[in-house]
Amino acid sequence: MTPSPPELLTSVLGRYDTLPVPADRPLVTLTFAQSIDAKIAGQHGKQLILSGKESMILTHWMRTMHDAILVGIGTALNDDPQLNARHLPPLPEGQRHNLPRPIVIDSRLRLPPTCKLLNNYRSGRGRRPWVICVTADDVEWRNRREMLEKAGARVIQIPIAIHGRVSSLLPQRRLNEDLDNQLTIHDILYVLRQHGIRTLMVEGGARIIASFASSLAGNSVINSLIITVAPALVGTEGVAYGIPLQSDTVSTTKQSGINY
Repeated sequence: MTPSPPELLTSVLGRYDTLPVPADRPLVTLTFAQSIDAKIAGQHGKQLILSGKESMILTHWMRTMHDAILVGIGTALNDDPQLNARHLPPLPEGQRHNLPRPIVIDSRLRLPPTCKLLNNYRSGRGRRPWVICVTADDVEWRNRREMLEKAGARVIQIPIAIHGRVSSLLPQRRLNEDLDNQLTIHDILYVLRQHGIRTLMVEGGARIIASFASSLAGNSVINSLIITVAPALVGTEGVAYGIPLQSDTVSTTKQSGINY
């Protein structure tokens, strides 16, 4: 029998096959792991290990069900993630799991050319990463772009002209993962949709999660919210978030009995 995603995921994400995709954004899944006291990261960018084997497998199945997976530059620098699908059962000969497109929000092009995302792409273990930035015109920025492109990245510039685009669907929330704070959720989702992304998995880090989750209080950009809760207390050493979980526009489900 060919391995397939667990019913927990197909019952939530399978509907993406029939949902109409908005013209100005992809269908978005926000997912993360948290402690019992709602901490999702350590202080000062320190990584928290909140996922065990089963929840890690769940996450990797989830990745195969999306066109792309998005993280902020803070996560890319602190964790050096791979953002591919590794912890899954093998498929029959000649088949392979769908690999999501890695997307890094990096307005100042700080992603190292030696990162795992680019190494995986060059070795055939991952898709070509996209780096989302704002348009700039200085020597240092051009040099960074050239190095990233030589390493294999596709650098996608968001022109200043689309900032402030009015939409009744998308909030103009600032993404505070980048220190210069120049990109909005709307900017990013609009550009990704124009580049053919239909389904997007948002995986971190803490500031990216908080920025997307804040839309739940109004016109949400999130179609599905999937949270795994680790049986651990982190306390004051962790970074929390604030998410209004009551939303008519977000698909939610509950699963118990997962071992961490």
